[in-house]
Amino acid sequence: MTNTNAKLTKRDYFNRILSYAHEEDKPFIEHELELLDKRTSAERKPTPKQVENVGFKTDILAWMEVGETYAAADVVKGVPSIVAAGLSAQRVSAMLTQLVNDGSLVKTMDKRKSVYSLA
Repeated sequence: MTNTNAKLTKRDYFNRILSYAHEEDKPFIEHELELLDKRTSAERKPTPKQVENVGFKTDILAWMEVGETYAAADVVKGVPSIVAAGLSAQRVSAMLTQLVNDGSLVKTMDKRKSVYSLA
């Protein structure tokens, strides 16, 4: 017995249909599965916000000094381009996390507060 609460994807449905389809229908279903593969592997252009964030992340790295630690609020108030754009602390925090994931910054905890420094 199958779980009726589970959400099935389009791929799941095509695979299910393929298992009991007539031989003359199988090429069509296999083609549809190939189209799904092609769509999921397609190269996507970055959004305008993502392109904009690349510049802000570069500015953050240029603004930070070696050996200093900064909270997200320090970055929001200190980086001139971020101040001029009026970015939210949440957006800056997301960019800082991306920089940590890239290996450009190191995140540490200081009294339950996240602080960032150059890697």
